[in-house]
Amino acid sequence: MTDEANGIKTEYIPDSSEEVVNYVKTPDLGLMHTINPYRGCEHGCIYCYARNSHEYLGFSAGLDFETKIVYKPDVARRLEEYLLRIYPRKVILHISTNTDCYQPIERKLKLTRQILEICLKYKNPVRIITKNALVLRDLDILKKMMEYEGVKVMITITTLNESLRRVMEPRTTTAQKRLETIKALASAGISVGVMVAPIIPGLTDHEIPSILRTAGESGASFASYTIVRLNGKLKDLFVEWLERNFPERKEKVLELIRSCHAGNLNDSKLGRRLRGDGNIADNIKSLFQIFSKKYIRSDQVQKGVPQAYRRKTLFDNRY
Repeated sequence: MTDEANGIKTEYIPDSSEEVVNYVKTPDLGLMHTINPYRGCEHGCIYCYARNSHEYLGFSAGLDFETKIVYKPDVARRLEEYLLRIYPRKVILHISTNTDCYQPIERKLKLTRQILEICLKYKNPVRIITKNALVLRDLDILKKMMEYEGVKVMITITTLNESLRRVMEPRTTTAQKRLETIKALASAGISVGVMVAPIIPGLTDHEIPSILRTAGESGASFASYTIVRLNGKLKDLFVEWLERNFPERKEKVLELIRSCHAGNLNDSKLGRRLRGDGNIADNIKSLFQIFSKKYIRSDQVQKGVPQAYRRKTLFDNRY
């Protein structure tokens, strides 16, 4: 794949990791078993917290994150080995907790589809978060999973402003297409929600009501959100992006982000890093609660994962 704007070719690098399931014990995320078929992401979202993790591989958090995509060709086989080791126990498997499992290369490699096929084989419950309409390709598998209430899907919508999306999330599905994806999933009987994330105060926070309204009208039955935080190299990348695209709003946006994280752009404090604190964060929380209750059809939140498998995580919270 080549970026036509700058002629930079995307590289795809195989990863031979033997362990593909990660057990996360972080208190503010809950207890989660995660799996990520890809490291790095072609979507190129400027705010992505996963950018910093690319440096662990010896790559940059900037352009390398978008153009050097590490993939796990044996992910399905390794997953099956894992599920056989823990059998008959099952775990809720969260897909795409780091980078999007339905990014463009998935059309060719189909690693996410292979993961879903293995989970269906063992009736292991999964939760998927994505901003790509490609999830509809696997509707046949998702429908079968819903027969044992084994899947929830969350579609991320950061903005409904197409001009903003193009510069902030340059290689992602349009917001309209994401709403259509929610509608298609809901119409097929799939438990689907909306993740309003990350909310960027001074840039996207005013869109909370409209995102929740349109998502609810499309069939979303649950919702959650996070507030942007700028850890590591992400801080420099985001500040430079603001200077280039919104110079007149730069200082206001940065000031508002700091107000949510005890005066810092970067925030790693558990319990605060995802939702923030202070007056601005409280206002965002209140706004989200009001319009989530108004527009999201919570009466339909009855399917997704069998009660015996449930553990509360950010994915489950309506706000």
